[in-house]
Amino acid sequence: MTLLNDDFLLGNETAKTLFHDYAAKMPIIDFHCHLNPQEIYENKNYPNITRIWLNEGTYGDHYKWRLMRANGVDEKYITGDGDEYKKFVEWAKTIENSYGNPLYEWTHLELRRFFHIDEELTEESAPRIWDKANELLQTDAFKPRNLIKNSNVQVVCTTDDPASNLRYHKLLKREEASSGFKTLPAMRPDKLIQIDRDGFADYLKTLSAVSQVPINSFADIIKALHQRFEFFNEMGGRLSDHSLLTYHFNEASEDELNEIVNKGVQNKLLSQIEIDKYLTMLLENLMKLNTEFNWTMQFHINSNRDLNRPMFDKIGPDTGYDAVGTQPDIVDHITKLYTKMQDTNDVPKTIFYSLNNNDWMQLATMMGCFQGGTVQKLQLGAGWWFNDTAEGMDNQLRIFAQESLLPHFVGMLTDSRSFLSYPRHEYFRRVLCNFYGKLAEQGRVPNNIEKLGQIVQDISYNNAHDYFGFLKD
Repeated sequence: MTLLNDDFLLGNETAKTLFHDYAAKMPIIDFHCHLNPQEIYENKNYPNITRIWLNEGTYGDHYKWRLMRANGVDEKYITGDGDEYKKFVEWAKTIENSYGNPLYEWTHLELRRFFHIDEELTEESAPRIWDKANELLQTDAFKPRNLIKNSNVQVVCTTDDPASNLRYHKLLKREEASSGFKTLPAMRPDKLIQIDRDGFADYLKTLSAVSQVPINSFADIIKALHQRFEFFNEMGGRLSDHSLLTYHFNEASEDELNEIVNKGVQNKLLSQIEIDKYLTMLLENLMKLNTEFNWTMQFHINSNRDLNRPMFDKIGPDTGYDAVGTQPDIVDHITKLYTKMQDTNDVPKTIFYSLNNNDWMQLATMMGCFQGGTVQKLQLGAGWWFNDTAEGMDNQLRIFAQESLLPHFVGMLTDSRSFLSYPRHEYFRRVLCNFYGKLAEQGRVPNNIEKLGQIVQDISYNNAHDYFGFLKD
């Protein structure tokens, strides 16, 4: 079989028909990514493929960096100041050894879909691909906004700190009509959650200044957050996102919270119980705010970050030194949180992602206890990060289908820093069509192409359109 041919990942005729005739043509709503809104606004061409593929703008692709380290590449040619052509060659040498890794497939999908390069990337082909790709990168079609628009993307939701002034979102909003897509903020309050980190006091000062709410207590933090929800909502924001590496449900009184916040401000050592109490009460209030503004709350849980401390100290976070988390009872504690908030009818629309797929069945069954009020109010999110593979996607679809209503699923997101990541939606849609194709061919669902076609179109686009309401304004 030809590499990445028209029918790759499609194992039967039903799957092929579902993808080619129904799913492939649907637009994209990218409701969670890490694109930089400044780069979208400035809309500058990238000088070469290394810059857009390996070290993109203010970010880098830590997925690729991990593989390059495993291939013995010197750090100089990964995150260092090595020659950019040499970095590309080292990536080509790495990709030659990556059969079976999703990056092998993503890499060649991106070469085909954006650059129309059908050649396999190898050390030998690297010079030809470098020249052709770099020539194309200087054209208008490869400016960030056109890469988004030409990928049939209607909405991009970036990841933004509550204290952000959303300057570039404001500028992009003025040019929305000519861009052909919306760029919307999504709130991620990591710095507010990390009360035990250095800089918490300075962050509260920043949040206070931008919200114009003096912060002297826990209640003031929530008041400032409310103002930021109002501002983000006016800018089209409809989601928040919350990273919980670990979590333990533990409530606290107002006096306890004020004492804990005061210790955080003074950078005093906090016990794990104090951190848990602060985080629990912060999450309860965030759930209330998401409910009040009719937002969707996303939880990314059970990851283990920055394991290589010397490299973290040298080059910082999000550089490829993370792993799957192993807190076995994390869903138990999230269940306690949701049980508490159900008492006051403050359970918002929610999407759960866990890096540890051992949590998926528990999450899928737990969310069934809090449904109601809207279609598929709680969702098991797409396979995340290390699970962003054909097998991981198929496993997530199977669990969602068996424990809830998969036809209501809001589907795929890129979760990426790269403007070239949109073929991941194609990849997901192929896996989705193959999933339903197998069920039909096995006689487990009616082989009704029109009905199955509607389902895969809904999961590809329509459900996200209706669930988030980005395009209703």
